[in-house]
Amino acid sequence: MTMAATAGRSAISPRAAVLSYLAVSGIVLLLMMLFGLTMRLAQAQWISVSPDFFYVVMTMHGAGMVGIAGLCSAAVMWHFVRRHVPVSTAVFLTNLVFFLIGAVLILGSGFIGGFGAAWTFLFPLPAHSMGLWSVNAAAAYLVGLIFIGVGFLLLHLDIARGILSVYGGLGAALGVKQAFGLTDKAGPPPAVTASTMALIANILGILVGAAVLIISLVNLYVPSFTFNALAAKNLIYYFGHTFINVTIYMAVIAVYEILPIYAHRAWKTNWAFYLAWVLSTVFVLTVYTHHLLMDFAMPTWTLVAGQIISWLSGLPVLLVTAFGTLTVVYRSGLRWNPAAALVFLGVAGWAIGVIPAIADGTIAVNSVMHNTQWVPGHFHTYLLLGMIAMVLGFMTYLTNPQPRYGFAWLGYWLYLGGGVVFVLAFLLAGSVSVPRRYAVHVAQWLPYDRMGSIGAAFAIVGVLILIVRFFVGMRAAASAQDPSG
Repeated sequence: MTMAATAGRSAISPRAAVLSYLAVSGIVLLLMMLFGLTMRLAQAQWISVSPDFFYVVMTMHGAGMVGIAGLCSAAVMWHFVRRHVPVSTAVFLTNLVFFLIGAVLILGSGFIGGFGAAWTFLFPLPAHSMGLWSVNAAAAYLVGLIFIGVGFLLLHLDIARGILSVYGGLGAALGVKQAFGLTDKAGPPPAVTASTMALIANILGILVGAAVLIISLVNLYVPSFTFNALAAKNLIYYFGHTFINVTIYMAVIAVYEILPIYAHRAWKTNWAFYLAWVLSTVFVLTVYTHHLLMDFAMPTWTLVAGQIISWLSGLPVLLVTAFGTLTVVYRSGLRWNPAAALVFLGVAGWAIGVIPAIADGTIAVNSVMHNTQWVPGHFHTYLLLGMIAMVLGFMTYLTNPQPRYGFAWLGYWLYLGGGVVFVLAFLLAGSVSVPRRYAVHVAQWLPYDRMGSIGAAFAIVGVLILIVRFFVGMRAAASAQDPSG
């Protein structure tokens, strides 16, 4: 069943709306990558950056990357789910407007107001700046996050409306009956199942995030209004970890949709596929506690649960996706091009990045490794070489599905080579206990910093090439026939 967007009509076509998302994403992604390179160069002592400014850049980089990961993966999800359910282009564009407003507020809070409390804004740190930023700067940051959250909430609610109108319930769209063998009927398409999981997790996470953001805002202007700091940390990580995790589950739709086109094979679903998505829906909402393994005040049972769920969380969907990817590609006669190679790389980067993540989710390892560069090593692996690779593949596929690929291949290899060196520098540094979030590094740590800086530079050039190529192809892509109907 193919369905056009029938609700909330917009003067902008659905395809142009998706391209707008990706254009903004490309620009912001490059900017955030440059922020990351700035930090690595400063740690390598190749440039001089004051510690105060370093933490501003770190905060902007973290918040910006989480936000842009959500935006570009939402574009992937919306583009493909609208083939199956009615969704509103106007709501989709409203999310983009809210994101831009939030981004301006967040960037202003840092580069004008000096806010540098990290993207996690742990309560009550925003209100205790030691004179480094004002109350208004902290408020601008929190309000910016609220704008972004409200935009995504509207988007997910609209997709939920469309899914309910076609499938009658979220359980049916998730494939619960197929997962447990309760029906012989064919299950929903992968794009619908993945979108359902994403909206369940993100709606709950955003509502929790809104609560703790409002609490923090009130505390800024009414200091006598206090809240348990450990409870606030739980709420923040429930919101933040869920949001960043869900970006991968939205972006993976590109794998399900794009690889079969080039391999000339359908992506086959079965009970195991749907069971994996049902289990991951539960896991993604409960795995955040592995960020609290070093908080001795947490109840012991929550930490034990956090460890066990950390071992299990990423595996169900990853396993069925990795197996499905190999099945689609194996002996298919696929003629590799950068779009196919990028989404294939995304699965590999996701799978490899989960390994050090599972290690860090083990209490005995976490107590030694969590405050080291091992942590940015694992999440940069499955975000930079996983989720972002899927999105770059989607961008390449959209702007020139049957192209001359030479320029894009150059971008691909620079991105892959630089990205591998970049994440290895983090992991190697973490293995020898180089701490994370330090603005100033001692001489013994500099080789890892310099290795990471070189890798980051090559990766940025590769991404720049792919994004420039996307902008060059945008006009033709906007006028191309939309396969969504």
